[in-house]
Amino acid sequence: MTVSSRPLMHRTVHYGALGLIVGVLQFIAAMIVAQFGYPNYSLAQNYISDLGNTSLSPWYYVFDGSIAALGILTVVGVLLIWSAFTPGSARAIGLLLLGLAGVAAICVGVFPENLNGTAHAIASLLVFAPSGVGLLLLGGGAMPTRTHWAPFRAFTIALGAVTLVALVIFLFGVWGPLGPGTVERIVVAPVLLWALVISTHLLRLPARAPSRFVSRV
Repeated sequence: MTVSSRPLMHRTVHYGALGLIVGVLQFIAAMIVAQFGYPNYSLAQNYISDLGNTSLSPWYYVFDGSIAALGILTVVGVLLIWSAFTPGSARAIGLLLLGLAGVAAICVGVFPENLNGTAHAIASLLVFAPSGVGLLLLGGGAMPTRTHWAPFRAFTIALGAVTLVALVIFLFGVWGPLGPGTVERIVVAPVLLWALVISTHLLRLPARAPSRFVSRV
């Protein structure tokens, strides 16, 4: 049986999608604001987390608070959009990994790089790696071609792959003339872009009142 290309979504899916959009946009805005306050900040040579360094970034609290908020909204958003994806292990593991990345983002804000470098580094890695793997799993197994997800399957897989390849380059420090800041942004940008695009897609689908909060795994 052919699945409708525009299924009815649980209304909670719309709430989750909106939360993800707000989370991403406020984080982007916070980075821009914090950059203006940081003396001689370089997008190519400075790490993203330098914006939250309490000894170097005058507006560190803007960045640290914003990335923590992004993490919270990611965790909540993932739970609320859960039912929009095809049930199965790919959905369960993929979305749980994105949720883990959200929790790690909270820790990035709680532990600035200059106050607890070890905790910050671990948290950052747990933002990057699970996000990329999560997108690969969702695109590969939770977005069937005969559904409304068809146009986004290859898109999701490609973004996950870009994140993971850039992460390997970043970890091994072979960024060349691009600089560490540029490569780190290539790690992060695909995940933020995915959240914006997928959430916008979900908001465009008709909603119905939910019969339950989350469907079965």
